[in-house]
Amino acid sequence: MHAEIQTNVAFHLTARSPVEAPGALEGLGLRPALLAAYRDLTRLRYDFPLVLRANASDDGVFEPLSGLIDRALEDVARAGNDAERLRAYALRLERELRAMAASGASASLAALISDAERRLAVAATDAFAGSLGRLRAALEKADGEVVDCSAAMPARLLTHAWRAVQRKKAGAFHKNVDRLIVKLADILRADLARSESGRSPASLKASVGTLHDEAFDFETMSRFLAAVSVKGTLSESRRRRIESTLATLKAQRFYAAPGAEALAFQFDSCASALRAFRERVPDLIRLAKAITVAELEIEGEFSALRHDALFDKLAASGLDLRDLALFPDYLVCVGVDDVRALEQDALLEILAGGLPMKILVQSDDILEEPLRGTGHLAVGTRSRQLASMAIGMNDVYVLQSSSSHLARLRERILKAMRYSGPALISVFSGANSHSGELPPYLVAAAAMESRAFPAFTYDPAAGPDWASRFALDDNPQAERDWPLHRLAYEDAEHQRVAAEVAFTLVDFVACDLRYAGDFAKVPRANWSGALVPAAECVDREAKGVPDKLPSLLMVDGENLLHKVIVDDRLVREAHRCREMWHHLQELGGIHNSHAERLLARERKNWDAARQSEVRAPAAAVEVAAAPAAAPAAAPAAPAEAEKERPSDEPYIETPRCSSCDECTQINNKMFAYDANKQARIVDPSAGTYRQLVEAAESCQVAIIHPGKPKNPNEAGLEELLKRAEAFL
Repeated sequence: MHAEIQTNVAFHLTARSPVEAPGALEGLGLRPALLAAYRDLTRLRYDFPLVLRANASDDGVFEPLSGLIDRALEDVARAGNDAERLRAYALRLERELRAMAASGASASLAALISDAERRLAVAATDAFAGSLGRLRAALEKADGEVVDCSAAMPARLLTHAWRAVQRKKAGAFHKNVDRLIVKLADILRADLARSESGRSPASLKASVGTLHDEAFDFETMSRFLAAVSVKGTLSESRRRRIESTLATLKAQRFYAAPGAEALAFQFDSCASALRAFRERVPDLIRLAKAITVAELEIEGEFSALRHDALFDKLAASGLDLRDLALFPDYLVCVGVDDVRALEQDALLEILAGGLPMKILVQSDDILEEPLRGTGHLAVGTRSRQLASMAIGMNDVYVLQSSSSHLARLRERILKAMRYSGPALISVFSGANSHSGELPPYLVAAAAMESRAFPAFTYDPAAGPDWASRFALDDNPQAERDWPLHRLAYEDAEHQRVAAEVAFTLVDFVACDLRYAGDFAKVPRANWSGALVPAAECVDREAKGVPDKLPSLLMVDGENLLHKVIVDDRLVREAHRCREMWHHLQELGGIHNSHAERLLARERKNWDAARQSEVRAPAAAVEVAAAPAAAPAAAPAAPAEAEKERPSDEPYIETPRCSSCDECTQINNKMFAYDANKQARIVDPSAGTYRQLVEAAESCQVAIIHPGKPKNPNEAGLEELLKRAEAFL
């Protein structure tokens, strides 16, 4: 074995090497090669920043800035002839706003637009100035706080969504209670009018008012009405009950009227929220009873004999979830490291008791110190334990996601906020000091891609079984062990190379500076076939001295490619991570072992039945021996049909387009943007095969696939086909 190979093997097995060891990673500023295209997020159109829209309906409570820009352009561009110029300006404005948000600017969208416009200082004709004004007005209709993907974002986002849902609940509550107050007051007024005091001259005069008081003789009217027999006045007990109910409804503080002192429902710990809930239970029961009594009194169905006993039982046993759903939900935002001891006990009591609380548990760092005595990394252990515990309670809404994906989970977040019971929302923010120059968005996205912090939802209200309740489909390529992405780069001979690369837990750990010692850079001269992608080593069981070493492609600040080897500890951690992902896949119905076992059994029975048909006596079926074997070969046909792919047609991976304009500048008849401002091939025959290949080579994110040439007589096809091989 060569000396350099021995050194690499020694490092892989022990994470230690002699002096001639491969280079250490400290200070090199390396990142996984798949993240090279995302070095400057402000130049890419993606889900952040978000606009937390003020007073918006539930459906539009928050939206990506890019989506608002696109919608505003659609509205404005119809009104003029300067659509392309306006679009170019809007994209410049969007990039400026994104850069301002990334630098920490926190303000409303309208305020940031004003600041950005001063920076851009576009000279415009009167007509174009009018278009700019309409664009600004369209954007300011969706005004709200602009937030980037940061440590503070998850709490601000969920608080905003929670408030939107609570506003809707408050509106429904006030509408109902105001109706009850008016109806009860009418009952008391009607009773007063029928009473002796209500027929007094002073009361009659007050009811008519001062405008016509000289036209009436109230003394005579009072004597006349006193002679009339009026029946049906309220009993004293009923009057007191209605008056007490009315006072309770007017004094309630759960949904305080504007200007009135309101109760707080936002807390920074589960213990304080639980304490506040307990203190308010008597007032909660009193108000729930008042609402029920008011409904019964208005309908004339209240019976003291029957209902008093029921209300006494309510006071003793407390409210059920249907009653609690009328009142505000509590919001608790807490860090995962704070959920210990008494705080964890309070969280358990909230979830087990079905209390109407929405709890955000945020993790900023999921690569914790190795578990003592085991050497295993504790990857998101606390978050995983809390989520598993909550799902096990069966009636808790559970949502887990990295912060990078929250923009796409608006409906799931709103469902959590509307859910009548407790909801646990576990989020990894990616905002810690251990990832060098990588922004929180990329760290959070890497955690989800690598299965270190997968996304899932458990919704007890979605149906009676796991298939309807548990969802795993928000993860990238959820059917795979690891997501695969195309990586294009230039090799030592300056030739373009493209490969499918898996993003694994090893890639995620490589983003963390604390674990630089688990990697070692291999000099380019020592690159060989013995260095294989880490994902391949995770799939193999290691025995003895390995002949293949797990490696990772990384890039430095100049986007120069490096290969690093990975120590055995991280490969074992990746294996554990993959096994936990397999467990989640089973829960989500992906590669479910029970289903696959049942399918295998049914296939075996089906094959046996077919074999029995083939063995039927020759006299019973008038066919030759050779054709009789044909049905047995039939199942292979679909597999053979699948081998005919991929198609020779050119295509673009449109969802990954970064709107860089490179392809449209080459040929805007062949390439065009769709409604999401992402490129598509609209007419392959509108240009040459050379233009397809050149567009593929210039694409910043390598998503254009030229296919095969349509014109066999095009000049230079042999060279073009060779260049296109990297993108097929």
